[in-house]
Amino acid sequence: MEHRISAIPRLEEAKTQAKALRSELARQGQEISHSAALELVAKAHGFHDWNTLHARAGNRPQPPVRLGDITAGRYLGQDFLAEVIGVTALSEGRYEVELQLDQAVDVVTFDSFSNFRSRIRKVVDASGRSFDRTSDGAPHLVLRAP
Repeated sequence: MEHRISAIPRLEEAKTQAKALRSELARQGQEISHSAALELVAKAHGFHDWNTLHARAGNRPQPPVRLGDITAGRYLGQDFLAEVIGVTALSEGRYEVELQLDQAVDVVTFDSFSNFRSRIRKVVDASGRSFDRTSDGAPHLVLRAP
């Protein structure tokens, strides 16, 4: 079963949103408790309450990257910097990621011609490594923090 990852925030993101909401409401003269802010954030994400959001976000494997992230890595032996334009959960521990590279990379190793690619779509594991490998055993794609 496929589903978009971006629908459920990470717990840290949800807590940060609750803190920001609470601060903004306090600035406007409306004081609310931290737990009330967490409940409002959960409802804004379509959950019945904070406990439901916490259970869903805390029990699912985390993808190696999130939609909109800027990530670095290596693709076919070449370093890159890219924006994550798609993340789809395929099955436990498997994610399809789509990247828009800042600069195109040449995916051909022959001197006589080139083939530049600026967008990559690969299935990776939770650590950000693709399952497909080059002839020397290296993953085609390896993601890492920029």
